[in-house]
Amino acid sequence: MKKITPERVRMQNTRLVLRTIYEHGPVSRAEVSRLTRLARPTVSNVVADLLADGLVAEVGRAPSRGGKRATWLSVVDKARTVIGLDLGREDFRGAVLDLRGRVVQSRTLSRVPSDGATALQRVYGLVDDLLAHADHPLLGIAIGTPGLVDADQGIVRQAVNLDWRDVPLGDLLSERYAAPAYVTNDAQAAAFGEYIFGNSQGNGDLVVISVGWGVGAGVVVRGQLLTGNPYGAGEIGHVRVVEDGVRCQCGQVGCLETEINTRAIARKVRNELGASESLTFAEVRELFDAGHKGVHKVIHEVGDLIGMVAAMITSILGGCRVLLAGRITCFGDELLNAVRHSISQRVMPALAEQTTVGFSTLGSDSVLQGAAALLLHHELSLFSSSAE
Repeated sequence: MKKITPERVRMQNTRLVLRTIYEHGPVSRAEVSRLTRLARPTVSNVVADLLADGLVAEVGRAPSRGGKRATWLSVVDKARTVIGLDLGREDFRGAVLDLRGRVVQSRTLSRVPSDGATALQRVYGLVDDLLAHADHPLLGIAIGTPGLVDADQGIVRQAVNLDWRDVPLGDLLSERYAAPAYVTNDAQAAAFGEYIFGNSQGNGDLVVISVGWGVGAGVVVRGQLLTGNPYGAGEIGHVRVVEDGVRCQCGQVGCLETEINTRAIARKVRNELGASESLTFAEVRELFDAGHKGVHKVIHEVGDLIGMVAAMITSILGGCRVLLAGRITCFGDELLNAVRHSISQRVMPALAEQTTVGFSTLGSDSVLQGAAALLLHHELSLFSSSAE
């Protein structure tokens, strides 16, 4: 148990007051005192420090109630900068984000086939570029990366698509940029981003299945992001789903990732149509939009496999929201209907009725925003205890 010291109490009070202003602002000091149950002098002292740090600003006065008008307080959204990176794509994407998780500027960097050392250098280059465009003090760096990630230690235990094994990415970034750095699995980050910033904020258990260059799932149960013990939760991409499949980069045969990621979809369509080896995922989408029956058949098969895995998760949780994210969302309602049908054929009807299927509301920003939300929670204790 940590010793309770005056400094620790003050830090806890500061974070509680900041979170209250963040969630309820614009809000008066008196209202903050009521919501936090802290004495008014304590609130006034904490607010004075937050004003001095530039994290909070006075933004006007409340309507008169016959006495002195209260002053409203609000968090300054751009008071600090968060650098976020999404490494689970065909290209590396990074962004400068504010304290609300909003993307202020973004950059992409092509990911060419390379070894792990080269991938790390490209991460550094992307962070350098983003920092050059940051106008406010850096709060920290937040990374969503594919693979097995020990988030507590900031270590990427294994990311087959990046050729990383036991890479202490958090420490490497912290030392290089003299700032806190948090690393989490990209699918887990997408789920947390959707839970915190999405249209259905904080509403029930949530599963986000991300399909793009890789495949993974993030799960939020009763406000808690499941990371594993200590990692590996949601690593569905390397579950074997077919007996005679393609060999995966992880060494197994028939992994879900080799059956439904963007490269797999392009391969399946080429086989279905007898098309050229140069057929790309973008061209597959064009054929789908044109109504090509062979392409639609492949998408139904992909939806069935997603539904099979989602049904297992749904059965464990007892019903939940299932959201799809990543480039696969371009296949729209036809994909969703295939996933829904697959789930309904594999779980009890009562569970199917409690399960909704849709698309991520954050689109391509879900990983960036989720990674930023985790950093904001750890550094400023925002979002209550959702990320513990």
